[in-house]
Parts: sequence; structure tokens; C-alpha cells
Amino acid sequence: MKALNAGDVILVTGATSGLGKACAERLASRGFRVYGTGRKPAASAAGGVTLLAMDVTDDASVAGAVREILAREGRIDGVVCNAGYGIAGSVEETPLSEAKSQFEVNFFGTLRTVRAVLPVMRAAGNGCILVVGSMAGLAGVPYQSHYSAAKFALEGLVESLRMETRAFGIRCAVLEPGDHRTGFTDARKKSGHPGSPYAAVMERSLGVMEKEERNGADPGGMARLVEKLLRKKRLRVRYMVGPGFQKLAMILKRLLPSRAYEWIMSLYYRV
Repeated sequence: MKALNAGDVILVTGATSGLGKACAERLASRGFRVYGTGRKPAASAAGGVTLLAMDVTDDASVAGAVREILAREGRIDGVVCNAGYGIAGSVEETPLSEAKSQFEVNFFGTLRTVRAVLPVMRAAGNGCILVVGSMAGLAGVPYQSHYSAAKFALEGLVESLRMETRAFGIRCAVLEPGDHRTGFTDARKKSGHPGSPYAAVMERSLGVMEKEERNGADPGGMARLVEKLLRKKRLRVRYMVGPGFQKLAMILKRLLPSRAYEWIMSLYYRV
């Protein structure tokens, strides 16, 4: 398997803000040829990144963006699947349409992107696919059940993908960021109503989450990790990045009895 270096072509989805933007701009500054995507990018280039319009929920849009990169560069060496958003609400009150939308973007949007680049990488006998999951894909978070579920699904996707593509020289890994200071917090969609029996506890729980996010890690750490992984010949299945106490919490989940861990999480999120 071949490591990637300056001059190689990288596609970063969800590159117009937050973690995706930090990753794309970092890679461009280090000599990679970076194409970033967003549903409606405000410019055609920023921070050394070529920006393209791409909606990960639309087959034709994803295929069109990939074709455009191939027309310009003739190859795609790596992809960072970062596009996504969050919703919050109880399992009972979150409309099924919103739950489906969460999966359409966070899971199927990643799947569409991966499927679009795989034939190119397979033909080249080399490539790197980095999927941005979440620590919420390792441990369920109250009132973010659908977000957690979609991120859990990405864990299984990457585990299977690694075994299917290893023979073609393609490296895959899932990145599991904890809380970072980005616009993700303000963009989160919320379900429920003031008179809901869940309302008071949900607001209390979300208050804990939002405080941790606003005081979370700098996105630069994620960007440095992405560059490091692209340059490695061999990858582990998963990599955590973010505040140390959140990494410790994920280790504790593996060590503690499930009921004990659930009790700790309930205390922490005040549910």
C-alpha cells in the first residue's frame, strides 16, 4: 500500500465549514491538490482549496463532482468523508422524516461518496478513504439517538470496507472526533415542543453538550491527524481525536460493566 504525499489529489466533503474546512485548508497548505465540496459553496476557491458544489444526498450530484475532478486531474488519490449535521430530540418525538434525513446525509451521503471513488482507486491500485465518524458512534448519547445511530453505522461500514478493498491497495479508517469548537453546535436541529414530557431533561442534557462543544478542541488537531493518516502506509481501523477526558470515557466503556457505564453517562448528561 502506498502513502500519499504533496501533489496527490484529495476530495474533502463538507469542506465549507468546521472540521472539513480545517482539514481541506491544512492539506492544501501542505502541498496536496484539494477539492472541497459543499451544497452551495460561496466561492470557487478558498484557502488554496478548489470548491465544488456537491449534495451528498443526490446520486447525480456526487457523480458529477467526481467526474469534474477526474476531468481536471485524471485521478482521486484520497477522500475525507466529512459531510454531515446533527439533530437532537427524543426517540419518541423526533419525526421519522428527520430521522431518515439524518441517515441520508450522515450515512448514505458517505456511502455515495465512497462508492463514487472506489472504481477510480481500485483501477489505480491505490487510495485512502477516511470516514469521519464520532465518539457518539461508540457510545450512545441521550437526545442524540439518531445522530449516534448513523455514526454507529459508519463504524460497521468501515470495518467491512477495509476487508473488501485491502487487495486493491486501498486503505480505510474511521475517525472519531469528540467535541470541537465549530459551527456544528449552532447548526444542530432540535425536535420537540415546550409542553413535551421530555422537554426539561432534554434542555438540561443539551446544555451540557453545547457547553462542552463550545469549549471543545481546536479543529486543527483533527486536520493534523488527517494529514498524518494520508501519509501512512498502513492504518488502524479507528482513530479518536479530541479532549482527553472524552477519550478516557470511550476506554472506560470497554472496561466497565454496561450498566455502570450507562449510570456514569446519565449523571454526566444530567438525565
